[in-house]
Amino acid sequence: MIRRHIATAILLVLLAPAARADIVIGAAGPLEGQYAAFGEQLRRGVALAVSDINATGGVNGEPLVLEMADDGCDPRKAVEAARQLVAKSVKFVAGHYCSGSSIPAAKIYEEAGVIQISPASTNPKFTDDGGWNVHRVVARDDAQGAFAGNFIATAYRGRKIAILADQSVYGQTLAAAARAALRQANAGETMYETYEAGAKDYRDLVMKLRTAAIDVVYLAGSYTEAALIIRDMRELGMAAQMIGGDALVSDEFWAVARDAGEGTLMTFAPDAQTIPEARSVAERFAAEDYNPEGYTLHAYAAVQAFAQAAQATGGTDARRIAAWLRAGNPLRTVIGTISLDQKGDVKNPRYTWFRWSDGKYGVDDNLNRPVAPAP
Repeated sequence: MIRRHIATAILLVLLAPAARADIVIGAAGPLEGQYAAFGEQLRRGVALAVSDINATGGVNGEPLVLEMADDGCDPRKAVEAARQLVAKSVKFVAGHYCSGSSIPAAKIYEEAGVIQISPASTNPKFTDDGGWNVHRVVARDDAQGAFAGNFIATAYRGRKIAILADQSVYGQTLAAAARAALRQANAGETMYETYEAGAKDYRDLVMKLRTAAIDVVYLAGSYTEAALIIRDMRELGMAAQMIGGDALVSDEFWAVARDAGEGTLMTFAPDAQTIPEARSVAERFAAEDYNPEGYTLHAYAAVQAFAQAAQATGGTDARRIAAWLRAGNPLRTVIGTISLDQKGDVKNPRYTWFRWSDGKYGVDDNLNRPVAPAP
């Protein structure tokens, strides 16, 4: 009798469905502080992607569980945030947001065998110097800076150009690429200045711009400082055109700059909200009264990339996922169908011109045609 009960129990165990194992994933970015708006883009995009993937059965039948970590866009905090996520046995990290955080954190993930896909870290060093585990779904700063520099060289030839850069990895790299493009086009800048992020007053810097009679300012830095600088420019009677990078694609820029920000130009990836793949996702964000600005949809796409690679390779083995991603397999995402190269960079990246007008930013169709030199 006892043997029969034991045999029955064993049979029931064998026939019982296997327990589902959660796949723990992480996301890291500036959740508090002056760059919290960027962290909100990351959190929103990743969280909705996790929800949508789980609603369709998860990855290989296993649900995703999200762990968030705050790095403050600070290299030292980023390393600690990475260690926190590794301690929670994450298989993948969507992040970090800032390049200055992604680069040091990548070493922690490499040692732990964790896949990293950044939605927003654009510094070339992230993948140039990174390990086998690093990837991104956004184009590099050298491509973005060169795109802006070539435009400025053509559209503002003969005008006085100033390049302003903060001291971040992002700002320095963007500025260097733009300067190189200008010099290659024999249209170098009149003035180059670095500034410290976080200051409340940039009047002295703006006075230098005015004294030099600058016609166009290329600003390689974040939205807060850009907003303060253009506000001072307008208050001091300067009509110079401000041009920035993707960091200015944030409602926080207008919240600080207000009407002074009218006409500001910036480079960014093509508007993902206009493509069919993103429509339903953008509509769900709109229902929550949230504008999926900046890199929100790229954060969503980073999770999609991991999920597709894990599905294709039949598990969460980091080496197999990395090899599959770097083999150039197509990734169908909310930012379109993309593929990565052997370094983990997006193949054939594109940039688009955006303009701030009346409190909103949008694609500038006129500038996204071949540009004629300014008269």
